[in-house]
Amino acid sequence: MIRFALSTLACALLVACAHRTVPAPTDAAAGTAFFVAIEPHCGKAYEGRLVEGTAPGDAAIGAERLVMHVRDCSEDRLAIPFHVGTNRSRTWIVTRRAADVVLAHDHRHEDGAPDAVTQYGGATRGPADSTTLEFHADAATAAMIPAARTNIWTMTIEPGVRFTYALRRDAEGRRFRVDFDLTRPVAVPPPAW
Repeated sequence: MIRFALSTLACALLVACAHRTVPAPTDAAAGTAFFVAIEPHCGKAYEGRLVEGTAPGDAAIGAERLVMHVRDCSEDRLAIPFHVGTNRSRTWIVTRRAADVVLAHDHRHEDGAPDAVTQYGGATRGPADSTTLEFHADAATAAMIPAARTNIWTMTIEPGVRFTYALRRDAEGRRFRVDFDLTRPVAVPPPAW
């Protein structure tokens, strides 16, 4: 009787262990693949082209020289200025946290003073250890820019090939995408501030 009870218990434990699900990692490794892939490009700048733009002003942006400059890199933070012609007011700030990665759009005036609309963006949801990161608009962004409450920004890096920055707002059919050629670094002037 004891042998039967022990063998039944052992079988039950084996079945329970076999059906156990392992939760997704939520440690400090969020975004590691993305940060590792972009690291060789730190300090370099790359020219891009508008691939998709559905808003009225997007064509004017696409007509300008578009340059991303992977200017500041650390283990958990990237600052990537995005130049549109001579306008150097935009910088993407990408920050790794324990369980996610955050994107903030830092907009400044020529003297370096913050713009009235700045620091908007969002965070990844779910596992973020990939070379493609999707940032969903956060509550602060929705309060600052109500139309952007459903924004999803995407950054993708194909190491040594291409970096893509994109925006989509599905409810309105809004799309914006710029691809940057990582095969040919370009010169950029030093930061103004």
